[in-house]
Amino acid sequence: MPMEPISLAFYATVCGVLSVVAPRLGGFIPRLLIGAIVGVIAAVFLPFLRGLVTGY
Repeated sequence: MPMEPISLAFYATVCGVLSVVAPRLGGFIPRLLIGAIVGVIAAVFLPFLRGLVTGY
């Protein structure tokens, strides 16, 4: 089952931005922790964003 377009665009944007700044974040552990934190924030924020876009 393919991802819906809003989720796909949202996570593509989050991952793209994170990949641009990742080299400046330090070694493996700091990048891993920041990536996990950004992922959790993105997952929490997506339903709110979807509601704004779709009107639900």
